[in-house]
Amino acid sequence: MLQLAQYQDGRLELQDVPAPVPPPGGILVRTTCSVISPGTEKMKVEQARMSLLEKARARPDQVKKVIDTARTLGWKSALEKVRNRLESPTPLGYSAAGVVVAVDELNTRFRIGDRVACGGAECAFHAEMIAVPDLLATPVPEGVEDWQAAYTTLASISMEGVRQSGARLGERVLVLGQGLVGLLATALLRASGARVMAADFVPSRLETARAMGAERVVNPGQSRVEDEVRAWTQGQGVDAVLLCVGGKGPAAADTAIACLRDRGVMVIVGIYDAELSWKTAYMKDIQVRYSRSYGPGRYDPQYEWGGQDYPIGHVRWTENRNFEACLHLMQSGALDLRPVTTRRVAFPDVISVYDQLEKELGVVIDYSAAHECAPTALPPTPPAALAQTTPNLAPNGSPVLHVIGAGNFARTMLLPNVKGRIPLGTIVNATGLSARHVKEKFGFAHAETEAAKVFETQGSAVMIGTRHHLHAPLTLQALAADSHVFVEKPLCLTREELSQIDSAIANSQGSVMVGFNRRFAPATLELKKLLSAISGPKTLAYHVFAGPLAPDHWYANLEQSGGRVLGEACHFFDFACHLLGRPVKVTAQTLGRPAFADSITAQIEFADGSSAQIVYSAEGDFAFPKESFRVFASGLVAECVNFQELAIHRQRKRRVSKHSSKGHAEEMAAWLSFLQQGQPHPLPYAEARQSMALTFAVMDSLRIGQTTSL
Repeated sequence: MLQLAQYQDGRLELQDVPAPVPPPGGILVRTTCSVISPGTEKMKVEQARMSLLEKARARPDQVKKVIDTARTLGWKSALEKVRNRLESPTPLGYSAAGVVVAVDELNTRFRIGDRVACGGAECAFHAEMIAVPDLLATPVPEGVEDWQAAYTTLASISMEGVRQSGARLGERVLVLGQGLVGLLATALLRASGARVMAADFVPSRLETARAMGAERVVNPGQSRVEDEVRAWTQGQGVDAVLLCVGGKGPAAADTAIACLRDRGVMVIVGIYDAELSWKTAYMKDIQVRYSRSYGPGRYDPQYEWGGQDYPIGHVRWTENRNFEACLHLMQSGALDLRPVTTRRVAFPDVISVYDQLEKELGVVIDYSAAHECAPTALPPTPPAALAQTTPNLAPNGSPVLHVIGAGNFARTMLLPNVKGRIPLGTIVNATGLSARHVKEKFGFAHAETEAAKVFETQGSAVMIGTRHHLHAPLTLQALAADSHVFVEKPLCLTREELSQIDSAIANSQGSVMVGFNRRFAPATLELKKLLSAISGPKTLAYHVFAGPLAPDHWYANLEQSGGRVLGEACHFFDFACHLLGRPVKVTAQTLGRPAFADSITAQIEFADGSSAQIVYSAEGDFAFPKESFRVFASGLVAECVNFQELAIHRQRKRRVSKHSSKGHAEEMAAWLSFLQQGQPHPLPYAEARQSMALTFAVMDSLRIGQTTSL
């Protein structure tokens, strides 16, 4: 299928990418129309065309992340991450309509053939096929054409702004900015019975505003908006102002405040960084409200991707119910989209439009021509044919490596270390755009969006770099196909999954290696060699400053990540096992016993009398190293910071060695030696299993508040 891709050097391309598959509980849609959002997409294109310095100035938050990465992984890894971001294509589009062509078995609302309106910058792309979760799609009623339905998401942005204003029948509202969202807000306010004044610097937009229902219009370049409002409201001021503008600075906010009545409402709808004049706002006692995208549910992964709707009695207007309301207004004729539709373009010709977006309002992309040129359906590839095109062994006898999950971590830390060293078969990723990019960058033979294709061949090698909840299920499928598996940590999220993998290992000709990379770091190898010559128990104190977790980070989704202890701290439990041997007891506690622990202290006892203390904390300061540890042994103390500097204190002398790796490259080299040269497995399953068992014991100790034996 074709999809519009944007690069960070400003290029736009129509790319042939693998079609997606329905997400859990969702649907696959053949797109018939989508709408370009001139404000948002023009901003993205302009940002992409910025120089690196301009990008850095525009996104200081991203610069801080790069610096933090450099402090912990070194500048080489940090710059590699930046390079991967800059060269990776990103999708455009978030408002579309089409026909359902496939339905996930968990979905009960939709049927194949249903017409739907779809939203979401994570899924409703400018593409011939889109995979959409249930609550980001809604049925299109009879009487609404597809080109109209494609406006649903954009109209919902305006509708949510209107709802935030609280405007009631007969009240007067000023809409500052008559771009597409502002014009739709004008129409929706008029449909709700409010009286609207529209303001914009572009005369043609003011003409359109009248067509959309504005009672009065004003051009701020020709007259003062405050004076027009004063005359219109008999000196009282408007009840509400919708700021449908972009940029930052005090000008638009000052105008809005000057136009409001006492205790009026200002709603910020666009991407506008407001600077408020305190005294004027205070004396009027105005309310400032931000309208978040399409409505309640937006950016909540449990709602959008988990399908957990909000009860109507508690949240009357969710984003999906806003979708429905917008479609009803289109059906009734109360929302006429013809005045704002300035251009219709065939999908193959869409790139030329982006150089002229400042002249457009609503641009409807029509996919009918693209679909006519494409085959209506592709017959399923028989397993025998797939085996011929994607063999499990290369001509030289080396296994072919398939990779599932092509996120930034895999592209930065794993794939560069296997490129050119092993034949690469199929890359699988949820988004076809990313799968195609990784295929071309690293030299894979095929790109897919469905992991099942990988397991149709026997005896290959499979690398799994997906989100954590998929690790165990994919590992089990790979073992069933007698594949050698590399799976990023954690191996699994439950003891039941661990038991299933135990059984699968016993019945498979494949193997499992877990991505516990720190045991392969050069600093670790040097330390391990020193400790092996020292008898007696040892003590490890490992401190990790993980930093606070953003509420919208996927690690905060326990169903996908298992939480930070299981999903991240397992690294450090494995490191302790690697240095000190078999754990027998653990006592763990967390700060304040939150809903899920992200700051813990674990005291671990080992069979030979050694002990380890792991402090994993979200609390701290970024000036402190992310990782540091000390090992105390007979006649030796070792200190290490971020695996970059190892200091050995011995015989009253201090020797320091410098390193630049946390073990990712060495880990991959060791695994490839096992696959291709018959070397011993670099991390036997029993050792990885032991580390996971310790992690589960830590979780038990946290839950019951007592020491747990292994």
